[in-house]
Amino acid sequence: MKTTDEPALYDPVLLRSYAAVAQLRHFTLAARRLGLNQSTVSQHVRRLEQQVGRRLLTRDTHQVELTNDGEAMLGFARSILELHQRASAHFGASELRGSLRLGVGDDLVSSHLPGILREFATSHRRVDLALTVGLSATLLDKLDAGELDLVFAKRRSGHGRGQAVARRRLRWIAAADLALQPGQAVPLIVYAPPSITRDLAIDALDKAAMPWRIVCTSGSYGGLIAATQAGLGVSAQNDSMAPAGLLAAGSSLPLPEVGDVEFVVVERASGGSAAARSMAALIRANGHRL
Repeated sequence: MKTTDEPALYDPVLLRSYAAVAQLRHFTLAARRLGLNQSTVSQHVRRLEQQVGRRLLTRDTHQVELTNDGEAMLGFARSILELHQRASAHFGASELRGSLRLGVGDDLVSSHLPGILREFATSHRRVDLALTVGLSATLLDKLDAGELDLVFAKRRSGHGRGQAVARRRLRWIAAADLALQPGQAVPLIVYAPPSITRDLAIDALDKAAMPWRIVCTSGSYGGLIAATQAGLGVSAQNDSMAPAGLLAAGSSLPLPEVGDVEFVVVERASGGSAAARSMAALIRANGHRL
């Protein structure tokens, strides 16, 4: 029998399910991300609520919302899971050796990824890490060709391969002094094909029957941002990554919603190495920071 002053020990399995539901606000999507049945995820959340003695979520047939205690638990869960992953990586470091060929989407490199790579390299000094940066579709082709062991990239929300780590809304961004005129073709700054972001941007304008023209094509995120900062046109990007000085476009001319993308980790179909599994787990544990 637990005494009243004994601190609670929260099961990482329950916390992982709760964190996924709290982030995605959806039990089905959370179950898909974790590779579990929806009933299992629901059971995990109920057990956690019973353990803390508080209601963490309010839910109906349409939406899931966090209570005040649920918001607090999400912060605690993220911290506990991150520490759990670091401890696992530290004590398992001596067992890992060999090489890991990691492919990362170009627009993800500027996020918290450097910290994740440093943590992995510090914990697994016997693993030779090789990093390839490129467009998502190109990286997946390299994975299928056996040239990469693990890919961290993006996909259309709910479509395609991989285990979802985070979901973000794409928004139009532009220089502060760019004014779009009614009837004028929207000047687009896009990745070179094949590109998920490019396709989503063009599809959104086509569905809204808005004319467009491509004024800049780049194979790198840095090139897109430079052209956008120069005022050449608008770009559809995850605005949480956009540099200071770029504003939401569409104030002078309403632009259609672009949609969501998901950041995913994709392992080799034939089964990855222990190093690839460890890196994938580390990325998933830090998904909320990316």
